[in-house]
Amino acid sequence: MFPIDPAANRRRIYLLRHAEAAYIDDAGRRTTDSRQVPLTTRGRAEAEAMRQALADIAFDRAVVSGLPRTRETAGIVLTGRVAPAVEVMPAFEEIAPGHFKDMDPATLFDDFTQGLTRAATRPESRFLGGERFDDFAARVVPAFEALAVSPGWKTLLMVAHGGTNLAALGWAAGIGLQSFAAFEQDSGCMNVIDLDVVEARVVRKLVRVVNHTPTSPVKHGLILTTMETMLKAFAAAKD
Repeated sequence: MFPIDPAANRRRIYLLRHAEAAYIDDAGRRTTDSRQVPLTTRGRAEAEAMRQALADIAFDRAVVSGLPRTRETAGIVLTGRVAPAVEVMPAFEEIAPGHFKDMDPATLFDDFTQGLTRAATRPESRFLGGERFDDFAARVVPAFEALAVSPGWKTLLMVAHGGTNLAALGWAAGIGLQSFAAFEQDSGCMNVIDLDVVEARVVRKLVRVVNHTPTSPVKHGLILTTMETMLKAFAAAKD
């Protein structure tokens, strides 16, 4: 017999990246406001696959960044079950990029294919000319830590973004911004993080799952990163 149940103080976060979003509109044009894009048809199918994968999980808290693609993903995942009200936490919004039209064509390929790796060696650098990686981490990580120790939950659903999830995984794995160079976040993916919380303090972190995609568990056909896929789509799109 254990003198204390090891699971007594354990919490679990199902950390999802939103499903595929429509950064290119139906007319083949790049969106003018990436904050407001909805899911694509494929994205809704990804979210439905996640709903089925998590059907037996009882969530007692649900959090989204508030951007439409996270709200829509969470709405599908939580359909058909008794679920908590979805809370909006803007601190978990995606790292803000610059404007595609303002990017230097000479460095565009490297910016999209290698840009995230710069977070590990140059945290002061900017994501696609937008928000600094260190500023982004300073926004996300304290909010994630506060959520981790907040009262009243044992199993939490969080739907956020690729960059947000990488910052959270970096904290959980103890590698900080190195996570941007080490991990991928495919659309509609799931991560699982267990936390032992004692007296409002995280005393243990366990990363159980990273970047699981129910639509392709073995990643068949998923060769390009999300950033490479986005560059390919943006390059082919109309202005």
